[in-house]
Parts: sequence; structure tokens; C-alpha cells
Amino acid sequence: MPVAIALIILAALYRLLPTLDLGLSNFSPVMAISFCGAVYFRNRWMWLVPFVALGLSDVYINNFYAREYGFSWPLSGFVARTACFAASLLIGAWVAKRKSWLNLLNGSLLGALLFYFVTNTQSWAADGFYAKTLAGWWQALTVGHPEYPPTVYFFRNTLFGDLMFTGLFSGIMEWRARQSGQPSLLDENEESASDGIPVEAEVEE
Repeated sequence: MPVAIALIILAALYRLLPTLDLGLSNFSPVMAISFCGAVYFRNRWMWLVPFVALGLSDVYINNFYAREYGFSWPLSGFVARTACFAASLLIGAWVAKRKSWLNLLNGSLLGALLFYFVTNTQSWAADGFYAKTLAGWWQALTVGHPEYPPTVYFFRNTLFGDLMFTGLFSGIMEWRARQSGQPSLLDENEESASDGIPVEAEVEE
């Protein structure tokens, strides 16, 4: 468990990179943090770890944008992102019951797409800059505000960050399982281990 928690916290801290370079916005495993938590934590109370980590990093990033650029996310934006995090947990729970590397990849892709469409649609609906037309919605999805990098770049970063973290997180967890002589957590034929204990929690430190 310490390894899994440490990976999730480090990934949440990695989200703060845009405060150093705006070009790195969303170059972080936003949805993959909660997705992997749901896949690997059998105790659902542990799902609070990625959820809280995402929430706290969100608050910090929001304050940064408000302080540096005079731009703050409305309540609807916070609700939309929180809903995406919750949906990512549900996707992870679905993958945990249908364990395979293919489902792990598909779940990560689905989470990134969901975050992209939901958050940018919310921005289009709440931001007076965008015309409330199909063209305005398309602008929110692709170009965004002219003073910021194109929105589609943010999606590229989100997708890469989610896939990279999912692969890294799963690889480390599977390596820990192999080191302790346990079967792969993603082995479809594996019998479920004790509830509430991730694979690497049983490894002797």
C-alpha cells in the first residue's frame, strides 16, 4: 500500500507543473490517478486517496491562475472536474472486475476523452467568450482562448500523461506482485485476494 499511495501523491504533485510552464498544462495523469486507484485498491475507502489528492491539487492550480492571470474557474468547472474524477473511479472499478491489459488501456483512453469533452463543454457553456453555437463549442474544443495554447494541445498532454502514468503505475504494481511471488493482478484467472489489500501491500518491506 505505501508504494501505491506514494505513486498517486507524486502524480498529483506532478499536476502542479503548469505553474512553472503553461505549455505543460494538463501534461499530467489527471484521470489516470483516480482510475488506477480504483483498479488496484480493493478497499473502496482507499479511493479517497486519489480523490483528495486531485481535489487539493485542483484548489492550488485554481489559486495560481487567479493570482497570476486573474482567471479563476467557476463553481460549475469544479463540479465538472469532480464529476470526471468520480466517473474515472467508476471506470476503474469496471476494469477491476474485467481484468486485462486491453481493458486497462481502454479505460485510460476513455477517461482522457471523457475529461476532455466534459470540461471543455463546461467551459463553452459558462464562458461568455464563446458563442453558444456549434461553431463556438468546436472552438472551445480545439482553439480555446487566443491568449492561451490551443485546447487540443491540452488534450494531447492529458492523453499522453494518462497513458504514461497508467503504464508506469501498473508496471510497478505488477513488478511488486511478481517480486513477492504473487500472480498478476490483471490476470483474469487470478482468484481475488483479501478485500482491502492491494497486491503490493502484502510485500514485506
